[in-house]
Amino acid sequence: MATDIRAELKNCGVSAQKTRLVIDMVRGKNAVEALSTLKFANKVAAMHVGKLISSAVANAEENFGVSREDLVIYKITADEAPTRKWRRFGARGRFKPLLRRSSHITVVLREKE
Repeated sequence: MATDIRAELKNCGVSAQKTRLVIDMVRGKNAVEALSTLKFANKVAAMHVGKLISSAVANAEENFGVSREDLVIYKITADEAPTRKWRRFGARGRFKPLLRRSSHITVVLREKE
């Protein structure tokens, strides 16, 4: 049975919808290949996802003794986190809501069979 190596990032400042665009690029790839792909991706969420994957790889090497070349991204998700709500005042006494969305990102690595 393969062991799952997990890493989580809570309350990331990028919305889940924008983060899903980035994690779809690396889902199912080799961990080293995914890190090199994210290094050149032109998205803000790529930096956060890259740091999370490198943290999971470091956990696998340090705690489980698994080589980084043997790791595959088994599962990666971006879920909604709490939304901060502000008011911006508009014309004629109305106000416009401002929503700052955030996300929880989870990555699960497994060893290649």
